[in-house]
Amino acid sequence: MSGTFDTIVVGKGMMGASAARHLASSGANVALIGPDEPGDWATHDGVFSSHYDNGRITRTIDSDGDWARMARRSIERYHAIESRSGIGFYTEVGCLIAGAEGGAYLGHVDAAARSLGVAIAHLDQPGLRSRFPSFSFRGHERGIFEARDAGHVNPLALVAAETVCAAMAGASVISREVTSLVETADGVTVTTIDGAAYQAENVLVATGGFALSDRLLRRTPALQVMARTVLFAEVAEADRDRLSAMPSLIRNGASEADSFYLLPPIRYPDGKTYIKIGGDPDDLQLRDEAAIRSWFRSGGRAAAAAHLARHLADILPDFMPASTHFSPCVVSLTETGYPYIGYVESDRVALLTGGNGMAAKSCDEIGRLGASLILDGKVDGEGYSQSFAPVFA
Repeated sequence: MSGTFDTIVVGKGMMGASAARHLASSGANVALIGPDEPGDWATHDGVFSSHYDNGRITRTIDSDGDWARMARRSIERYHAIESRSGIGFYTEVGCLIAGAEGGAYLGHVDAAARSLGVAIAHLDQPGLRSRFPSFSFRGHERGIFEARDAGHVNPLALVAAETVCAAMAGASVISREVTSLVETADGVTVTTIDGAAYQAENVLVATGGFALSDRLLRRTPALQVMARTVLFAEVAEADRDRLSAMPSLIRNGASEADSFYLLPPIRYPDGKTYIKIGGDPDDLQLRDEAAIRSWFRSGGRAAAAAHLARHLADILPDFMPASTHFSPCVVSLTETGYPYIGYVESDRVALLTGGNGMAAKSCDEIGRLGASLILDGKVDGEGYSQSFAPVFA
């Protein structure tokens, strides 16, 4: 054996790294195992993760009260995680949600914010034009704006910060792909791609859409993994000051195809600044592990990118990108609409997956909930109205 632990967390993404931090902080002997981002997506034949990016929206305001609570609890810990790790990942620029006046969606957002005591501003059409002159809204649209404790996070940096904090609390970090889990009388044996084997009393599988892999779990979670394409629009230097005050934006349209999210200008590792927009016009389901790997290598869908470019031109009519490119991503949708946090069969192997396209901002709380399952044998659901119990196919 290459090591023996109380718990092994499989999956070094946003949920897994967060869970490892909470477990290690409790005093447990923890290993966090998962690969780093591949250097060349097109030729990589291993697993991927959806956090390979510099921008994700964060906010408390949400149309669902439980997701709002998960976000709120995570956001409240951002500064402590940044301070302890020495890695900054959060930018407070506010978040605006726009939708039809009198529509149910904005009503639910308002109710969730009020239940948590979140300070918000309601904006009518003149208010939207005055406060956010770069955006072009339709006449029937109104907005809810959260100025404090909202904006965007850098998911790569957030995972790095959670991982550093986990290591500082005593966790072993092993940057390898896991190839198998085998339950034994004494616990679980986890084998990595280099042939190393690790033993633990229990394992928490936090592998996102790769939870569909038949190499990891005895039961397949009822999970729909959807291909997503995101568009990056380069901001020319002449536009940076003019657009620097933009908030993160979510537009709730009449249909999924009319809805999108948008990140304000963010600097990326290539030295350029991009506005990012996402929101596919339709669904492309990835039904197994091979399809997920192939999708990440594909580069994304040009038709979806063109759809997003039209949304971008509509909402920012005075912005002309210096260049554009697009990239693949995935979302993992559960039958419940909430993360799956629970045991698979025995109390040896547990599952933590299902971000439903909304988990990046809330990953630290979702990780805490996963850690509570391992530590206490049940999820600490205090304050939540919904169950996080997994559903299996």
